[in-house]
Amino acid sequence: MKAKGSDLIPVLTIAGSDCSGGAGIQADLKTFSAHGLFGMSVILSVVAENTARVISVYDISTSSVDEQMLAVFEDIVPKATKIGMIGSRDLMSCVAKNLELYKPENLVIDPVMFAKNGYALMPEENCDFFKKTIVAFADLLTPNIPEAEFLCGFKITNEEDMIKAAKYLCTLGTKAVLLKGGHSESNANDILFDGKEIHILKGERIETKNTHGTGCTLSSAIASNLAKGYDLVKAVSEAKEYVKNAIYYSLNLGKGCGPTNHFYRFLNEK
Repeated sequence: MKAKGSDLIPVLTIAGSDCSGGAGIQADLKTFSAHGLFGMSVILSVVAENTARVISVYDISTSSVDEQMLAVFEDIVPKATKIGMIGSRDLMSCVAKNLELYKPENLVIDPVMFAKNGYALMPEENCDFFKKTIVAFADLLTPNIPEAEFLCGFKITNEEDMIKAAKYLCTLGTKAVLLKGGHSESNANDILFDGKEIHILKGERIETKNTHGTGCTLSSAIASNLAKGYDLVKAVSEAKEYVKNAIYYSLNLGKGCGPTNHFYRFLNEK
């Protein structure tokens, strides 16, 4: 029998792993698959974590990162790339060097700084280095409110502050900013600044503790939609809807913040 091959759009995640499967590389690859894309990965760190705690983080050598990047870009060039957790300065410098070399298109950068339990995945002393070396490569930067406060250096307490922060972050070189409002006390609205115009994207707050990996999932969903050729506003809006449903149909697994359901779309399929 002759194989019946087909083409899938390739998309890449550059991030840390999550052995419990709810966040990081594992969440990204699940999200890519749920969007019908061919997912690839460059692993920066191996994270021993679960729904309740982070036990340890072990960084991959920069030479291995260089080789992973080479393996991807010399063969299957991604249509979009998502970057997640980059914990150390050595890895930031390494990633920046490779971004300059390969110039990936549709680059979504999620500045992962804290795990759900507050564990510092990016030490505070590395924040300025991240601002100087990584942010300017982004086509879209996707911080939540605590991450934006670290990057901006001021408190964010309302929607006006969010708009101010989004505009400031664009002065660092990123082309656009999605400032996520999930940590806001009043609503779950996000602010999207495309470098010219502010878009307020309404968000529905869902009462659940099962939100492990939502930031990773959102940024990889946006990258998926950009790879498909969606414009920025549609890519973000569709990704928000995907994450909302992944949370609504979230999984009651583990002793802490359970994972979202990346494959909720297939619940009714036999």
